[in-house]
Amino acid sequence: MAQLEPNRPIDGTYVFDWRLSRKGYRLNKLAFSLSRAENRDAFKENEEAYFDRFDLSEEEKDLVRKRDFLGLIRHGTNIYMMLKLGAATGNGLYQMGAQQRGETYQEFLATRNVGSAT
Repeated sequence: MAQLEPNRPIDGTYVFDWRLSRKGYRLNKLAFSLSRAENRDAFKENEEAYFDRFDLSEEEKDLVRKRDFLGLIRHGTNIYMMLKLGAATGNGLYQMGAQQRGETYQEFLATRNVGSAT
């Protein structure tokens, strides 16, 4: 079935295109660095100092401080990089999804096929 209006944006979606990729470059670089255990340790020890390694703006720092996952997506954080940040901060995919939808974790779980998932 062909899409009827291919140029119509879908409300609530953020296409990770070159513009968002460029905007989120520093955040994505920070998140990717969390692939290494020593970097996760440094991040957990002193987030503010870790931010300085990547020359984050105050807005970017605030998004990470608040664990504002929807804000991070809107600012150009790639979903795969955000998962690395979530793992380093103790926020799983479902916790991030709940926050992005403005729901509690339990409300979000109720919309999933497996209610016991964590």
